[in-house]
Amino acid sequence: MTEDVLIRTNGPIGHISLNRPKALHALTLEMCHAMSAALTAWAGDDSIKAVILDHAEGRGFCAGGDIAFLRNSALNDGGVSGRQFFHDEYQLNHQMFTYGKPIVAFMDGITMGGGVGISQPAKFRVATENTRFAMPETGIGLFPDVGGGWYLSRLGRRFGQFLALTGARLDGAECLWTGLATHYVPHNMVEDLKARIHDHPDRISGILSEPVGTPPKARIEGNADRIAKHFASDSYEDILASLEAAIEAGDDWAIKERDTLGTKSPQTCKVALRQLATSAALTDFADNMRMEYRIASRVLTRPDFAEGVRAVIVDKTNDPKWDPATPEGVTEDLLDAIFAPLPEGEEWVPLG
Repeated sequence: MTEDVLIRTNGPIGHISLNRPKALHALTLEMCHAMSAALTAWAGDDSIKAVILDHAEGRGFCAGGDIAFLRNSALNDGGVSGRQFFHDEYQLNHQMFTYGKPIVAFMDGITMGGGVGISQPAKFRVATENTRFAMPETGIGLFPDVGGGWYLSRLGRRFGQFLALTGARLDGAECLWTGLATHYVPHNMVEDLKARIHDHPDRISGILSEPVGTPPKARIEGNADRIAKHFASDSYEDILASLEAAIEAGDDWAIKERDTLGTKSPQTCKVALRQLATSAALTDFADNMRMEYRIASRVLTRPDFAEGVRAVIVDKTNDPKWDPATPEGVTEDLLDAIFAPLPEGEEWVPLG
């Protein structure tokens, strides 16, 4: 059992606390396995009525997956251990999505990448003033995985495409407004709410809805029309052209978003748009995870991932040399290869 995740039961509550504070509780393979094993055990335990997912000490909630481990795999073992990580992490994501008992995820802090993957499947997703939600993968040559295709494509008004491409960070009020959070509560009430959920696990929705006060206005609401207009297309070139046209008309917001996109991996941006368009038509979350595992298996060992992590996280030079370097260089043939089925016996499968 890893000490990086604390697992215990408290009366009718199964409680999982991420406990890797120096890494902002980023997920390791061992943490995914421990969480999955606990959920499996509680699924068959009639005394457990609900599951609480939060973080232990320090800032939280979860900054993502173990990026350093994945980069090391890409560079040194041909992606073998990295694919194993993705496979089992996605099994946990799917297990949570289909779980028979309510899960309450407290997104009380940074909630990015893998943190999104373990909070979005929860029936109750609680944001606070500390929440900072993002899928920043385009900046490191990865893609918004862990179910991102499913969740982001279903936000409506092209918010998902905007978040996937730009990696924009949302605060707690914005998470509530977009639907990424089901509830917003002040941080100083979180522990009291957990205690009340323990006492009344059959009344979780009411307990989370009771805190007095109105969340702050969602800033993203003010840009909703711009996002819907400029990110309307599933063609990356169309989105860039729309922003350029707005810039010519004097729109400062468009300058900021165009410049942001200029730092991102063209490959990842095109992958994300196809990923979301494909996922929007799916009816089974398992099919989404199968698709995302195919993508992950390919992009893990393509040049952009190791280069993006080097530039943004390792060396912090923020000067990635993307390959292909331009959107036009990311061909439909390349995308087809990234999305193609894997060889027999290598496809992702759910737990079971």
